Amino acid sequence: MSDLKIDRINKAYGDFKALIDISLDVQNGEFVVLVGPSGCGKSTLLRSIAGLERISSGDIVLGGRSLKNVATRDRNVAMVFQSYALFPHLTVAENIGFGMKIRKRGRPEIEETVTKAAKLLGLHELVGRYPRELSGGQRQRVAMGRAIVRDPEVFLFDEPLSNLDAKLRVQMRTEIKALRQRLGITSIYVTHDQEEAMTLADRIVVMNEGQIEQIGTPLDLYDRPVNLFVAGFMGSPPMNFIPCQRVGDSLSAAGAAIAPSSLPSHLPEKLVLGIRPEALVFDSEGALEGTVEVIEQQGPHTLVIVRLDDGTMVYAQAHKHIRLRFGDAVQLGFDWSDAHLFDGVSGLRIELNKDGR
Repeated sequence: MSDLKIDRINKAYGDFKALIDISLDVQNGEFVVLVGPSGCGKSTLLRSIAGLERISSGDIVLGGRSLKNVATRDRNVAMVFQSYALFPHLTVAENIGFGMKIRKRGRPEIEETVTKAAKLLGLHELVGRYPRELSGGQRQRVAMGRAIVRDPEVFLFDEPLSNLDAKLRVQMRTEIKALRQRLGITSIYVTHDQEEAMTLADRIVVMNEGQIEQIGTPLDLYDRPVNLFVAGFMGSPPMNFIPCQRVGDSLSAAGAAIAPSSLPSHLPEKLVLGIRPEALVFDSEGALEGTVEVIEQQGPHTLVIVRLDDGTMVYAQAHKHIRLRFGDAVQLGFDWSDAHLFDGVSGLRIELNKDGR
């Protein structure tokens, strides 16, 4: 296990800048998840760490050693890919131990190491099977076993669960988290699924257009997003954004006057009020008025989509037994301690009072 330091790296393909001045410190044993939309640079960053991409500038330091001029095979990192990349003609045991065989390790050592890895991953009864005889989740565990036996300094995961169905993804998330806690290996994990990121990460790195938008714990990013992009990306359904403007000592949003407990003296002309669905409540005295457009029963709760009087559509998470129908007029209220205010031009979050909200 080792610390990983990414120091102001850049990666360009001709005129296109895939990574722009990326810096990140990953502590020994930490599990860091890279998230962002397609094309944001997260996989390019992972491949750069692995040595599969040559960076244009900057440095990557693993355990105090610069990897800038180190070949992929000599970096002592293990990568788990989206497409399991198993050899169809080899058994589970042979797939797991293939790397050790290539490195000319002795048969007794290979067998002992493969047996330990197979038990760790719950594959000990499947070591004689071939990939075609395994489920998707079992194949992914074999791919992870192949990485484990390398005893790497860093695990790199490139969207390893995206080929699985929803139920298997949840199961494999649990298994990856349990495995990581047992092994304690420094890990970088790429996904576009923010729920997956929230579940697995010690810290999350949100990327957009080749740059880092914010780094923090899952709750840091959920409760204190630095800007509109992070606020809208983290959370499912996403945070509601309502255009508003200052009117005297209050704000006007969706045709209603709303007043936080503390308002900064200088505010930009264009503002955006951000409220998460679970923070909106159906209240006969709520300031926001609208009409029910869609009702989605989701088991433990009901998601209601409301069109506010200014045309803005918002999500509200309600009790599973709430009695509403399409077209009902409703009023929504919220507590300012659960709300956010953003600069409508720069997108940056505005502090509302001393406790940081």
